[in-house]
Amino acid sequence: MVNGTVLIIDDNPNVLSALEILLLPEYKKVITLNDPNKLDTITTLNEVDLVLLDMNFTATIKSGSEGLQWLEEIKRRVPAVKIIMITAYGDVELAVTAIKNGASDFILKPWNNESLLSTLKTAYFHKKAKTANKDQKKDVKTKQPIIGNSKVFLQTLGIIHKVSKLDVNVFIAGEKGTGKELLAKELQFHSARKEQSLIVIDMAAIQENNIEKELWGFDHESGKIEQAHQGILFIDNIEKLPLDLQWKLLNCLQQQQIARINSTKEIPIDIRLIASAHSDLKRAVQQGTFRQDLLYLISTISVEVPPLRNRGNDIIELADFYLDEFKIKYQKNDIELHSTAKQKMLEYSWSGNVRELKHSLERAVILNTGPYIREEDLTLEHNTNFTAQNPITLSEMELVMIEKALSDHQGNYSAAASQLGISRQTLYNKIKKLYPND
Repeated sequence: MVNGTVLIIDDNPNVLSALEILLLPEYKKVITLNDPNKLDTITTLNEVDLVLLDMNFTATIKSGSEGLQWLEEIKRRVPAVKIIMITAYGDVELAVTAIKNGASDFILKPWNNESLLSTLKTAYFHKKAKTANKDQKKDVKTKQPIIGNSKVFLQTLGIIHKVSKLDVNVFIAGEKGTGKELLAKELQFHSARKEQSLIVIDMAAIQENNIEKELWGFDHESGKIEQAHQGILFIDNIEKLPLDLQWKLLNCLQQQQIARINSTKEIPIDIRLIASAHSDLKRAVQQGTFRQDLLYLISTISVEVPPLRNRGNDIIELADFYLDEFKIKYQKNDIELHSTAKQKMLEYSWSGNVRELKHSLERAVILNTGPYIREEDLTLEHNTNFTAQNPITLSEMELVMIEKALSDHQGNYSAAASQLGISRQTLYNKIKKLYPND
C-alpha cells in the first residue's frame, strides 16, 4: 500500500464508487467528492497527493471548460498536487490541453484498471521525488522515500513496518546495493525510538585495528555503541567484524553495558540493534568466521531484501525517481527515458542492484545531449577490452577492475584489495568516490 492520499472529483456516483473500491487497497486514504464547489469542505486538501478530476460537471455543458477551470483552481490552492483528468474517448484533444495547463496525465472512460493504477503511481512517485529534492535542500535529515510496488519488495517492506514497533533486534540480508541501510532508516522512522539517534557504522569502511575504538570508544571519547544509547545502532557489513570483537559485542549486548578502551568504568546502554550483511552468515558460522550465538542474538527477526532483477517494474519506478533527481541536479529538465532504455533496464541483471542503476542513470544524464535517454546511452555492461580502438576512461577502467575483484572474492574487501594491490581502506574510499551518496 502506498502511503498517499487520493482525491476523486466526479459527479457520477457510480464512477466515484468504482474508483474508491479500486484505490482503497492501494492508497492509505481515498477521498471522494461529487461536486468541486464543495472543495472547501475538505480540511486536509494540503495533504492530498493525487487528484482524479472529471472534465465535465454540468449536464448541459460538455466542452470540458469546467474541468480546466477546476484544474487551475486546485493547482492554485495546492501547487504540488498531481492532477489526472478523467475524460471520454472523444475528448483526447481537450485532455492534451489540460496537460499543457498543468495536469500530469489523463485517463479515458471506460478505463483499464491496471493502466489507471500505473498512471497514478507514476504521478505519485514523481511528486515524491520532487518533494524529496526540495526538502533535502532544507533539511538533510529528511526521510528518503521508499520506491517499489512489486509483490516481493512489498513483502519485505511489510515485515519492516510490522517489526518496527517491536523493540527487537533485526537482521537485514541482501546483495550489495539493494538498499539495506535505507530499510534500516525506514524501520527507525516507524519505531518507538524515532526521535532518538540512528547511529550507522560500516565495518567494511574501517581499518581492522580501529574497529574496537570506533565501536567502544577510547578513554574520554565515546564510541558508536555508546552514542546509540536509547536509540538504534545499525552495523552494516557485520560479517567483517573480527571474531574476538564478535564475542565482545555479544557480551555488551547481553549485559547492556560497555567500558571504553583504557577505562574500567561500566557505562549502561539501552540500544536496539539492526545489522546487515551481503554474505551468508550461516555459511560463515559453518566456516568458523562468525559466532553462532551472536547470529542468534542479532537475528531475532531476519529480513531479506530482494535483488533488483527480481523486482520487475520497480526498476522503471526507481529509474523515474532518480531521473527526476538528476534532472534537477544537472539542470536538464527535458530529458525522458525512451522505451528502448526501459526495456533494456528490465532485461538487465543488475549485479550492483539499485546502486548500479543509480550510477548508470546519473552517467547517462550527465552525458546526454538530446531529449531522450535511449538504450545505447546506458552503459550497463562494462567492456574490459581496453584497446586504442575501444577507448575507456580511467574511472571506468578502475570501476571494472574493482567490481571484478569483488566478484572474484564474493564481496570480501580484504581479498579484493589484496588482488588490486591496495589497502582495504583505499578500496573502500575508491568505491565511495565511484558511487557517491550511496
